[in-house]
Amino acid sequence: MAQTMIGVIGGSGVYDIDGLEGAEWREVASPFGTPSDSILTGTLNGMPMAFLPRHGRGHVHSPSSVPYRANIDALKRLGVTDLVSVGACGSFREEMAPGDFVIVDQYIDRTIGREKSFFGPGCVAHVSVAHPTCPRVGAACATAAEAAGARVHRGGTYLAMEGPQFSTLAESRLYREVWGCDVIGMTGMPEAKLAREAELCYASVAMITDYDSWHPEHGEVDVTAIIATLLGNAQRGKAMVRALPDLLAQGRAPCPEGCDHALEYAILTTPDARDPAMMARLDAVAGRVLNRPAD
Repeated sequence: MAQTMIGVIGGSGVYDIDGLEGAEWREVASPFGTPSDSILTGTLNGMPMAFLPRHGRGHVHSPSSVPYRANIDALKRLGVTDLVSVGACGSFREEMAPGDFVIVDQYIDRTIGREKSFFGPGCVAHVSVAHPTCPRVGAACATAAEAAGARVHRGGTYLAMEGPQFSTLAESRLYREVWGCDVIGMTGMPEAKLAREAELCYASVAMITDYDSWHPEHGEVDVTAIIATLLGNAQRGKAMVRALPDLLAQGRAPCPEGCDHALEYAILTTPDARDPAMMARLDAVAGRVLNRPAD
């Protein structure tokens, strides 16, 4: 049975993990570019863990400039099996209030300027993202967040926008009233799609900071108010992360949802037609299927 390793990608306000034993910031090279930052590794309650600040320490990356492919590839190279994304978001639902956490289970992707796949010419693959997150890891995050004192909503649709500007009032109403979205953020995609291609069990915890611009009593998004809520969310987010090792088993059984075998039938390019340079880049992400002996 393989060893579980928890990876955490921290969004705005979450820039490290408290209490890691043997903590070390490590630079991890990726053929898909330079990750957002070095990766903090160590153990927590005996569980190997890796933490990557999505925007880099000091918040140097905008949502559009985050090197999503390099981040996921680097975490996979380190041995991460279960990946938790933590990030700020706005809410389209009165009952999903600032300070609440939402365990995202669906997305609508409205990003337009980002590389969304590890694959392409030379090796074509199509993975299913019908159910883009791992229920097992999501349930562990929900339990851990509740124990940390957060009000948690189990399930929600995340509208991923390009940014960096916030929504217009018309857009906010469209996403809420017509499309039925629950929360909105700028970093959920293509991160979730890439995690699926990398065969990682991925969960997304959206920490609500505001009501976007639709709410008649809250008006337009106010960055000062967001930061104040963000600080409280960050403390609960860190407490949630600290509880995860006790909720996710050390010994790694196959994922009952099939996340760790997402590429099993996804690659269409025949072995003799695959680009060797592309194959070299995919050694970590798709090595399980690309390196096995031919039948």
